[in-house]
Amino acid sequence: MNLDELKLTDRRKQICNKLGLETSNDILSYYPFRYEMLESVHYSDFTAGSTVSFCGELASYPSTFRHGRLSTTRFKVLFEDEILTVTIFNRPWIRNLDMNQQITVVGKYEGNNKVTASNYYTKDVLGSIIAYYPLKEGISQNDIKKLIQFTFSKCGDQIKDIVPADLITKHKLISYQDALANIHNPLNKNMLAKAISRLKYEEFLRFYLALAILKGNTAKNGKAAKHFDDDKVNDFISNLGFELTQDQHKAKDDILSDLKSERIMYRLVQGEVGSGKTAVAMIGLYANYLAGFQGALMAPTEILAKQHYLSLKKQFERYGLRVGVLYSSMNNEKQVKQQIKDGEIDIIVGTHALFSEDVEYKKLGLVIADEQHRFGVRQRQALKDKGTDCDFILMSATPIPRTLASSIYGDMDISTIASLPKGRKGCKTYLIRKNSIADILPDIKNCLNEGRQVYIVAAAIERSDNYKAKDVNGLYESLKEVLSPYKLGLLHGKMSSQEKDEIMESFNRNEVQVLVSTTVVEVGVNVANATMMIIYDADKFGLSQLHQLRGRVQRSNYEGTCYLLTDNKDQDVTQRLNILCQSNDGFKISYEDLKLRGPGDILGTRQSGIPAFILGNLIEDTKFIDAARDDAHEIMNSLDKKEYKDYYDEIMQIAAKNFIS
Repeated sequence: MNLDELKLTDRRKQICNKLGLETSNDILSYYPFRYEMLESVHYSDFTAGSTVSFCGELASYPSTFRHGRLSTTRFKVLFEDEILTVTIFNRPWIRNLDMNQQITVVGKYEGNNKVTASNYYTKDVLGSIIAYYPLKEGISQNDIKKLIQFTFSKCGDQIKDIVPADLITKHKLISYQDALANIHNPLNKNMLAKAISRLKYEEFLRFYLALAILKGNTAKNGKAAKHFDDDKVNDFISNLGFELTQDQHKAKDDILSDLKSERIMYRLVQGEVGSGKTAVAMIGLYANYLAGFQGALMAPTEILAKQHYLSLKKQFERYGLRVGVLYSSMNNEKQVKQQIKDGEIDIIVGTHALFSEDVEYKKLGLVIADEQHRFGVRQRQALKDKGTDCDFILMSATPIPRTLASSIYGDMDISTIASLPKGRKGCKTYLIRKNSIADILPDIKNCLNEGRQVYIVAAAIERSDNYKAKDVNGLYESLKEVLSPYKLGLLHGKMSSQEKDEIMESFNRNEVQVLVSTTVVEVGVNVANATMMIIYDADKFGLSQLHQLRGRVQRSNYEGTCYLLTDNKDQDVTQRLNILCQSNDGFKISYEDLKLRGPGDILGTRQSGIPAFILGNLIEDTKFIDAARDDAHEIMNSLDKKEYKDYYDEIMQIAAKNFIS
């Protein structure tokens, strides 16, 4: 049912709009993020500092003391012949309670019959499991609970199982209706566990069936094989100026084989920071050119697009290829678009401007999206649709273990480049337990005195009361004197394209020795002489992003150095950042990051097309993943069974909306 069919009040419609809920199914799938098990604790077991929950009678009227917008309320409760003084903060409405009424209190026992309450209930709820939902400003827990309860009353009897009955029996699953009822209002711990199991399994089953459908659709889409001269490709490889690693050779062979096949290529090339994915991409673009097609390389930023353009131009022009660049702020944009249409450009590099509606290609045959998780699925598809039966490569420098990659990118073939080119010495990383360069200033000056360059990275552009972090503008001003006589440059996303280009060019030429920047240098910026990076407020970044950033200082035969600065003393933060100090293995680091933050955060859930699992966890839920993957294959192979066909049709609709673009 949509919101109008539910006949919600205006207030409830506002709540749904704020939470992004459009249907009854959305509302019932708005699951709690935690639960509180309310088990009675006898007074004799109260110990100072312990968490307690008890139900007693109100023994005094609540009195509230206000201090500005905050308030403190105190009242007494009779429990097991003891009078307890309860303090609760910022709940002034509690003064409306009646004397002698039952009240359940949850909080911390301070000793001397004093309790600081975290929550209260105006009835005996001991033995219950209380659900807590994610909130937004102006919405209370009670608002959400009443909305869900109302929705159940309206359409609960219409909730049907669509998972085939034999799979429900096979895995001993409770019904979908019981699962939804118990995820919101659990009868007991056992039923809550069964509800979570049922809903996790169904999330994964839908996902893997959608991937199977997508892979099947991709496989059906044939194309004319691309023909090119292998000797010319080998000659191009031998003149790159460096020797390919074994992993690069394997990825290159995968791509050339795909180009020659009659099946449309849909391949992920994932590789360690600095592993040479761009070199492999160039080989694919050259083979595609030899076959008579145009190629497009899409980058996430103008800086990286221009850098790729210069790199490709240098390699390709001696072979007669015409390389162009396109981004929205350039002066000759119309001229470049006409050249693309007329086939006067063989390889075009650019940002998302490459898939603008007014960009027409004469004969597009290969699309490569660099740092693919920064592009939306529909954006990538829009560019791919510019050609007929166009081959497609996604490149990612966020490497993840192959088994996990197969789960996330189940519709794609995967090539992995794990090894670094010969001569690369990697990067040593150190955690500094203060947000200051005072202790490492001699190391910075030694690096600069030796003629090398330094990145200094900030988490914010400008100062903010809401986001406590060093800002790039403030750092630039304060460090100019500290690092004198060396010249500092400033770089951030709010600068104009021309300003960013000028700063990067100055840094490239070593006219600027220290680049004070935001994370715009995270992707692809390649200045081999820069061998040191200092990252302020390192606790504000994910592990994979920090690993990407430090990849900027391992682009040469010098060993890079990275300092992570933070004054956050949280033990979990220290443990997390120490992972980077102990390992340069991007696969291990991204795996740890996935465990901590989930694939949606690492790879960009909305942008990458990875479904936002509500309950499922791709790292922890291996038993559900394995079962769902096997069952999805069984369904695909047994569509002659009516139940399986019905479920397949249902998932086709979901897949078309959510996964297949």
